Amino acid sequence: QMHVVHYDAERYANASEAQHHAGGLAVLGVLLEVGADPHPAYDNILSHLGSIRYAGQTTAVPSFSVQDLLPPRLDLYYRYNGSLTTPPCFQAVLWTLFQQPVRVSLAQLEQLQGTLYATTATEPEPQHLVDNFRVPQELNQRLVLASFPREPEGYSTGEVVAIIFGTVSSCLGIFLTVYFMVKRMRPSPPTRQSEEGTGAGHRVQSLLPPHPLR
Repeated sequence: QMHVVHYDAERYANASEAQHHAGGLAVLGVLLEVGADPHPAYDNILSHLGSIRYAGQTTAVPSFSVQDLLPPRLDLYYRYNGSLTTPPCFQAVLWTLFQQPVRVSLAQLEQLQGTLYATTATEPEPQHLVDNFRVPQELNQRLVLASFPREPEGYSTGEVVAIIFGTVSSCLGIFLTVYFMVKRMRPSPPTRQSEEGTGAGHRVQSLLPPHPLR
């Protein structure tokens, strides 16, 4: 990850002063990935690492466009109020983390990891400047904003099972409701007793003698 640190020059003399005030610093964060080809813009920095191999050393870098170090889509980013990644970790940073990563070659990444030391040039046991990142911190009521719509997240296994169970239960409930409604609307078949009574009445009527004419 690469950080481009800014400070409010209109309000503070330097970054050291600005870090003591909320909003005094603004940092652009870029995630780095290993790609097939080297990134030419990063050689503007990597080519000078040999002059600052040890802690406390400084060097001058010719000017170049910092925008060349950033991803092409500058309109896709996260933004939140956070802190410095190095002690004393002041809560003074307005973070802008770009969504798109920047790809550098494996050789460039190895140059960055293998050239710098966390120790001074006079220390007998030099230690490489690696694994010096700060672990993720709790959100602590902070609000993380995004400049782009949030992508839909996939369902977990438990959510999928719950959806299937709910769908099956709903279908079963609808089926039972329709079944009982149809059953109530269908006419009942005649009973045996009513059939026998009707037949006897016809027989009695057929055996009566005709009414005499007057």
